[in-house]
Amino acid sequence: METKASIRYLKMSPRKVRVVADLVRGRNVGDAIRTLTFVKRAAAEPVRKVIESAVANARQADSAIDVDALYIKSLMVDMGPTGNMRRWRPRAQGRATRVVKGLSHISVVLDIR
Repeated sequence: METKASIRYLKMSPRKVRVVADLVRGRNVGDAIRTLTFVKRAAAEPVRKVIESAVANARQADSAIDVDALYIKSLMVDMGPTGNMRRWRPRAQGRATRVVKGLSHISVVLDIR
């Protein structure tokens, strides 16, 4: 039985979130939450919250589910829209370049082993 959860429009760069997501992808849920509790990265808290939300969704769908048997089947981090967070940085010879402020979409799928 698969359960899903997602966070959209997280104000954090997808590159930074993917580093944390790679640590826990494919692990048991308990292992992943324990690991993310002690990781010293800002992205660890939102990833942990979305995993806990997926566990809560699994409990809501089936109250007799064994939470210890759940594992992270897929954990994807995608880039959100960049249209509304535009910044400009001055460059040499009177030019300017865009500074793209990153937004992330995180989605997790849990399954039973």
